[in-house]
Amino acid sequence: MQLEVLKQHLKRQTGCADRDIRIVYAPLRISPFGAHVDHQDGLVTGMTLNQAILLAFTPRADRRVCVESLNFPGCVEFTLDDVPPKSAKDWGNYVRGAALALQQRYTLHTGIDAVVGGDMPIGGLSSSAAVGVAYLLALETANGLTISPAENIQLDRYIENIYLGLKNGIMDQSMILMSERDTLTYLDCQTVAFEKIPIPPAKNGFDILVVYSGVEQALVGTDYNNRVAECQEAARLLLTWSGQRPPEQPRLRMVPEAVYAELGERLPAPLNRRARHFFTEIARVREGVAAWRAGDVMRIGQLMRESGASSIHNYESGCPQLVTLYNILCATPGVYGARFSGAGFRGCCIALSDPACREEIRAFIDARYPAAHPNAGARYSVHFCKSDGPARVLEGSG
Repeated sequence: MQLEVLKQHLKRQTGCADRDIRIVYAPLRISPFGAHVDHQDGLVTGMTLNQAILLAFTPRADRRVCVESLNFPGCVEFTLDDVPPKSAKDWGNYVRGAALALQQRYTLHTGIDAVVGGDMPIGGLSSSAAVGVAYLLALETANGLTISPAENIQLDRYIENIYLGLKNGIMDQSMILMSERDTLTYLDCQTVAFEKIPIPPAKNGFDILVVYSGVEQALVGTDYNNRVAECQEAARLLLTWSGQRPPEQPRLRMVPEAVYAELGERLPAPLNRRARHFFTEIARVREGVAAWRAGDVMRIGQLMRESGASSIHNYESGCPQLVTLYNILCATPGVYGARFSGAGFRGCCIALSDPACREEIRAFIDARYPAAHPNAGARYSVHFCKSDGPARVLEGSG
């Protein structure tokens, strides 16, 4: 339904024919374990969902870019010859950033008319990275460019790291561009080595449960960048105390685990908590990947709960609504394990759950969350999802 709405909207706005319309499908993503460590070159896991950002577009005859959204008001317009700087709280930042990112390496001759939309509530599922990827793929297609997923990961990082100033790592873009259906992607953010591990067999399989909290806020307005800076300061101190000369941008992955074990307690309390989260989360990722290979869904769930607890107590990233949702999900019959999704300052909690318990799970959450947070509870929603593949331009979409 969303796809047809996008196409009809684009036809009304531009007068284009069906044959001229292309569709970019950019799926949302989750990370079962590996939270808050990619910006420190850690180990992470992830997979995409069968829920996506959709972008209907058609090439223009000139160098102008015109984009509308079904979810946000206004029209974003600019020329490729004069891309404006970012504007605070402006959804158009991502298409402007995509145009600038590509023009660092390529010459763009053709603009686009486009309409973007999606059915899932955004926040915590990397919708920002997904929409950035969608704009990149649309502009590349319109300009006849063939660019590898690895290069698009770096281009999307330009949008977020350079244009927007968000100091995140490579996990979000990597999962959106590299995932395969029915697999867990295991990524070493330091070596950029990927491994695809099939979803473990289970008696009933499992749902990817996504519960939207009703809380929405852009990451650049949260403590996200502060947490990154705290992790870097912890790395700088540990490297210095161990006799090493830290680089200008130190990362906790540069610190040997034995050094943290010996010197970690010397860190100021907040920095020690950030480092403790990093090193225990790395251990959870390694153990979680082993449990995934073995098909041990109960152990996977337990590690997700431990990751969520560390996000609250060590990384200190949870807003009250997400903490409430996490606690509810951990107590919900039929839920194997849960944690925050994304940075944890807004958006969603995720879980793995038993498909046979969907109605009971929904009723359990309905009976508790709205009562605890009436304002957010009026906007929250529950979604049962499956895994999906990478972002792509749909063949024959016109």
